[in-house]
Amino acid sequence: MAKQYDVLIRLLMLGDSGVGKTSMLCKFTEEGFNSTHIPTIGIDFKMKTLMVDDKKIRIQIWDTAGQERYDTITKQYFRRAQGIMLVYDITSEISFRHISKWLDMIDEGAGSVARILVANKSDASALRIISKEEGQTFAREKNLAFVEGSAFSGDNLDEAFEGLVKIVMDRNKKDIDEQLQSIKLYGSRENSTIDAEVKPGGCCS
Repeated sequence: MAKQYDVLIRLLMLGDSGVGKTSMLCKFTEEGFNSTHIPTIGIDFKMKTLMVDDKKIRIQIWDTAGQERYDTITKQYFRRAQGIMLVYDITSEISFRHISKWLDMIDEGAGSVARILVANKSDASALRIISKEEGQTFAREKNLAFVEGSAFSGDNLDEAFEGLVKIVMDRNKKDIDEQLQSIKLYGSRENSTIDAEVKPGGCCS
């Protein structure tokens, strides 16, 4: 049986409700966009396999609810994530300001995990409140990689997700090399440690 992937990487998406995390995930994994906003309840996830640096990378992407009442659920996944994507909406100042809150939660729950800041809804330029320069400046101050893109058009979504994967790979090169050596010895198999309450679901917001 052919191996299904070389390395498994877990990513977590964070940001306020309505910024488009689920739409970004659906567009990236299924080439689809749903304009109906139905908030994610707790945690959802999707999978995708990428070729990065000649390696077959299986990424498991957790999509989190942005509502405050789900913060405790979200924190449970911080320690297991190898990379975190912080998302804000360029038409919503409050979602941008709340990135600092999400960063504080990451520092508390995940330490120095790999991170990237993504500004969503670049297609809605007429409604823009947060300039690209403001996002870039904030990212530099917080030592974050930065991408501006659109879940609607798909612009720069590949760059955002693949960029985070590359950051994770660079920061965890030793562990990844050990995974690859293990695969050579024992063969690839699907990960079987996903928590029982994590259920794949549909695309919505």
